[in-house]
Formats: sequence, C-alpha cells, structure tokens
Amino acid sequence: MSTNRELRSAYVACARVAQAHYENFPVASWLLPQQMRQHVAAVYAFARAADDFVDEGKLSENERCTLLDGWTQRLQESVIAFQPGPPPRKNEPLSTTEIFLALGATIREKRLPIELFLDLISAFRQDITTTRYASWVELFDYCRRSANPVGRLMLRIAGESTNVLDSASDAVCTALQLTNFWQDMRSDFERGRIYLPEQTWKVHGAREIDLQYNKMSLEWRTSLSEAVSRTRQLFLTGQPVCDFSSGWFRYELRATWLGGVRILDRIEGVDFDVLQQRPTLHTIDGFWFLWQILVWHGIRDSR
Repeated sequence: MSTNRELRSAYVACARVAQAHYENFPVASWLLPQQMRQHVAAVYAFARAADDFVDEGKLSENERCTLLDGWTQRLQESVIAFQPGPPPRKNEPLSTTEIFLALGATIREKRLPIELFLDLISAFRQDITTTRYASWVELFDYCRRSANPVGRLMLRIAGESTNVLDSASDAVCTALQLTNFWQDMRSDFERGRIYLPEQTWKVHGAREIDLQYNKMSLEWRTSLSEAVSRTRQLFLTGQPVCDFSSGWFRYELRATWLGGVRILDRIEGVDFDVLQQRPTLHTIDGFWFLWQILVWHGIRDSR
C-alpha cells in the first residue's frame, strides 16, 4: 500500500515528464484548473512513455510489442489496487512505478474508463506495424484510438463529459493529430511512415522517392494542401467544445484549438514545404493566443 507522500511524489514526477517534452499545445498548463493538473500530467506521462517505446529504434518490432504488452498489464494492475504493480522491466524508464502509481489513483478518483487507455495502446501498437494508410477512413480510425481518447479523458477529468462535448472533442483531437502529422512529415518519413492517405497523394501523382530527397514537389504540395483543408474543417466542427465548456478549462481548450489552427497557418506560410522547415510555434504566438482568447471571451460573455 502506497503512502500519500509517495503518491504526491509520483504526481510530481509525472508533471516533470509533461514539462520536459516540447509540445505545440498546452500540456497541464497554467490555464488548467489547479485540481486538474496532476491528473492530466499522469495521463500524459502514461502516453508519453508508451509512445517512446514505439519510436525506440534500437529495439525490434517484437521487443517493442512486448513492452506494450507489459504496459497493458501494468495499466490493469494499477486500476485493481492502490499499488504500482511489478518492478520495472528491462528497457522501461525508471519512472514506471511512479507513472502507474499516479495514474491508478487518477483513474479511480475520476472514474476514467480503462477502455480509453486500451485504445491508446492499440494505436501505439499499430504505429509499430503500420507505416502506410490507403484511405482517410483508415487514418481516421487510427486517430479515433490515438488522439480522441485523450480529449475524452480530459473532459472526464474536468467533470464535463456529455455526448455533444465528446463528439466535438473527437473532431478537435483528430484535427490536432492530423496537424502533427503534416508538421512532422519529414521525421515520420525518416521513421518509415507516411500518414497522408495514399488515396490523396497517389491521385495527385506524388512519388515517395521525392520524400527521400527532401523534395516537396508540386504533387506533394497539392496533396498536403488538400489534407490541411480537411483538417481545418475538423477544427471548425469541433469548435463548440471550447464554447460549451466552463471555468478555466475552456481557456485551455481554446488555447489548444488556437495552437492547432496556428500550425496550419504556418504550414501554409511555407507553401506546404514542411520537409525543409518544420513549422512550429514561438514565444510571440503566446501573445497572439492571449489576445484571441480575450476577444473570444468578450464575444462569448456578450451573448
């Protein structure tokens, strides 16, 4: 049985994981209500560690799948009892025990569905075995498990889950995932992956060999332009999740939404040549976010 002191230490460790990784979008940021931050950090640390297993190039496919099997086992054990589970295994981070101690407490306190975590793990596993997507239907199914569970977990941690908000959150989370794919097109290709569906880039006549030479041909630019347009529509579809949430949480959601849209602007700003320069956010964007949030807040409260 773990003590309160050990639990507090575990949450602090998860927060350090969240703060140590660069993200385009807020992670347990100051915009979140204080009471949510430790729970969001625990979920993030769980997903971050599993994602690191997937991208560990020194391990074989079987070894990475075995690590995810262990992650699933630890997840189930952490829900059953207030304990961290077995000692860390070889190749697992030293913070494994702390992650599952904090996550188990969060799952029980907030009554989070374990199925959402299992969906995340299934998506991580798919990243090991699947490197191409034939259609948008296939890619959206991947996003349903890789991105959408995160939004639904955030809503449940905030105590604001409804069918309407879940649906809007799914649209935003899928859009954020797609935005990250378009932004990281070069590094994903270096790992052997192309997320842009073949039904789009093959129709436009794009060739994989161009990506090997970091050449963003007209055909790839046209394909990515179409993908960005689809992604913008998803952001618009999901915008109500910001409008209908309450408290400080709505500002976190709004900042996240703005971050995704801003990255799409950056992609268009480099004429879709994400191979030569990875579009990112900068410190000055924070002031733009603040201004946009204040304007949105004023319009929202005047209704």
